[in-house]
Amino acid sequence: MGKESVLSENIKLLLALIVLQLCFSGFHIVSRVALNIGVSKVVYPVYRNIIALLLLGPSAYFLEKNERPPLTIPLLVQFFLLALIGITANQGFYLLGLYYASPTFASAMQNSVPAITFVMASALRLEKVNITRRDGLAKILGTIASIGGATVITLYKGPPLLQQREDIQGNTLAEEMPRNTQNWTWGCIYLLGHCLSWAGWMVFQAPVLKKYPAKLSLTSFTCFFGLIQFMVIAAFVETDFEHWKIQSGEEVFTILYAGIVSSAVVIALQTWCIQKGGPVFVAVFQPLQTLLVAIMATLILSDQLYSGGIIGAILIMLGLYSVLWGKNREKRLENQSEALTEPLIDPENIEKDEGNISDIP
Repeated sequence: MGKESVLSENIKLLLALIVLQLCFSGFHIVSRVALNIGVSKVVYPVYRNIIALLLLGPSAYFLEKNERPPLTIPLLVQFFLLALIGITANQGFYLLGLYYASPTFASAMQNSVPAITFVMASALRLEKVNITRRDGLAKILGTIASIGGATVITLYKGPPLLQQREDIQGNTLAEEMPRNTQNWTWGCIYLLGHCLSWAGWMVFQAPVLKKYPAKLSLTSFTCFFGLIQFMVIAAFVETDFEHWKIQSGEEVFTILYAGIVSSAVVIALQTWCIQKGGPVFVAVFQPLQTLLVAIMATLILSDQLYSGGIIGAILIMLGLYSVLWGKNREKRLENQSEALTEPLIDPENIEKDEGNISDIP
């Protein structure tokens, strides 16, 4: 019975991780559909964050009512900066990159986030690196491979791997797309900015969580300030009221998916997966998202695959696994050293045992 329960838990975790990557993959496709049908790149995140805040806010209020530390002005300033990096810059660069590139390469570039996070954490001395050990070398080589893969995607597009589909009139589908969406280099640069923002948000979030450990409340405050920042930007960029109107069922679906699935459901599911399997195990499944997005983008959006993107994606994935392997090995070595330094006999227990022995008649 014990083995069956463990097996069922592992199957649940595996299914949850696959569903999580499907949700992430769907967001890449849905966001590209939203941009293709003309949804504003500023209005879209505004509506998304409104929906996310409406879902996360009440949950944080009731579930963490007794866990929230008192708010202070320094904390609010840090929440604002977290929102600027993790919401405004992160989502803004992502949408710009997705508009100019493709969902497949957006997902591929995101695989470099763990390596970029490692570089930032090491520069701020939040992450230890020992180049004399295999785990330290693995993290360094993995970081170089990931950054090299992102560079390949940005600078080298390469020949197409699949023939472009043609419509009834014989025109290629790529020719029907606006010319500015073919500006591949700028798209990859924006996506690199997205990855830098995402990594910076995770590094900056770690010390804030120590001061304010209520995770849902922190996410809600970050989402709130991000919404305010996007609304300020929209007040200058989107002055035409027509751009704020939702005019089709497709627009409703894309906005609801972004707000409900990509924010609320993903946060809850990812938290559960990390609790059950740990962050390293969850991160290992990240490249699955790239494969799913490539399949969806080819079937649904008729996106073209290029050799440069495939080479870069392979380098990023190898780098990701190298960094994760090094991090996992480093934790195991630390746990072993802590176990060796712990005293075999607790002095307090000795005193208790001596007291018990003296009480025996």
